[in-house]
Amino acid sequence: MTWFTDSFREFFRKGDLVLLSLCVAASGFGLVLIYSATRYTGSTRFLPVQSIAILLGVVVYILMSSVDVELFTERSWKFLLAFNMGFVLLTRTPLGVDHNTGNRSWLSIPGIPFEIQPAEIVKVTFILLLAWQFSHIQARGQDISSVPSVIMTAGHTMMMFALIAVASGDFGMGLTYLFIYAAVSWSAGMKKRWYLLAILAFAALVLVIVLFWDKFSSIYFFRRIKVVIDHVAGNQDTVYDQTMKTGWQQTKSITAIGSGQLTGMGYRNGSLTQSAYASNLPARYNDEIFAVCGEEFGFVGCVLLLLLLGGLILRCIWVARRACSPQSAYLVMGYAGMLLAQVGVNIAMCLYIFPVVGLTLPFVSYGGSSIITMYAAMGIVSSVKMRSLPSWLRDRSKL
Repeated sequence: MTWFTDSFREFFRKGDLVLLSLCVAASGFGLVLIYSATRYTGSTRFLPVQSIAILLGVVVYILMSSVDVELFTERSWKFLLAFNMGFVLLTRTPLGVDHNTGNRSWLSIPGIPFEIQPAEIVKVTFILLLAWQFSHIQARGQDISSVPSVIMTAGHTMMMFALIAVASGDFGMGLTYLFIYAAVSWSAGMKKRWYLLAILAFAALVLVIVLFWDKFSSIYFFRRIKVVIDHVAGNQDTVYDQTMKTGWQQTKSITAIGSGQLTGMGYRNGSLTQSAYASNLPARYNDEIFAVCGEEFGFVGCVLLLLLLGGLILRCIWVARRACSPQSAYLVMGYAGMLLAQVGVNIAMCLYIFPVVGLTLPFVSYGGSSIITMYAAMGIVSSVKMRSLPSWLRDRSKL
């Protein structure tokens, strides 16, 4: 109990209250949107569950601020690696559920009021390991751009990507891990030739898909990609249920955003948001919540939301620049990359310029494990800020 109270006192003296305020503000905006987006269900459980998750998230944020993550990672990296792999593989057990989405991404554990998404939680520990791995390679005097170093770090990332893709079929979440790797490796100073090589490899993959489209067209994920290029084809799928058309969700999303215009149709007055039919705006309180913001608060509301989320990312970068060690800097930049990837991909999905991959909008979308995970990640950023270099030492380090 003494450790608990001491942690709170230390946090309010040195913790990042600015970052916490931004997190709470974004979560509060999310609660407003979730309340409006779930009225059509007639259920009152969404708001209390999300509120409880936010409160737990704030507590986790404060507790994580007191953890020396560098020492923790150094002592337990083997355990963290085993945890990452084992937790993701739990989705293949009877606890795993998919909600008819094709992604077996969640765990339904008796006694817990919300479902848990292992790959969401593992992002936090994956970044811990990746930052430690890069700093460990550099501490041994090795070049992180050398072939052996790239094989080690990229191999770690691709292993997690493959594990998530095979165990749960969630390519969207796996994509976030690739973005995280790009952010951490860039911060660590990896040579640009590797990024060029990655771009060329991606271009070659796209070319193969285009040339052999007939062999890929039956795979739902690749149809999601095609419909971004050809919107009309995605809404002319020969199926009876409109909601099963590949482009239906994004068509409704961009329609809602467009109808909001400058100031929106008014809170709880969006025609698609308030529709009693779920198919009129699918996933409106999680994946497509940005469309709710666009329809009811318009361009002004969307800009305000983006300013909040952008503030979170910029605050992370600010903390990274003042970190006490390269490992801490890489760690915080990994979380900044995670936020940037999820915000960018989620909004691009809603604007019909990126395939639907099931990524939520951080701190805003409905989801207990997502909210708590984000607060935990930002708590680690706060921990780095509490142990940052003093200004006089930062100035000397530039000489």
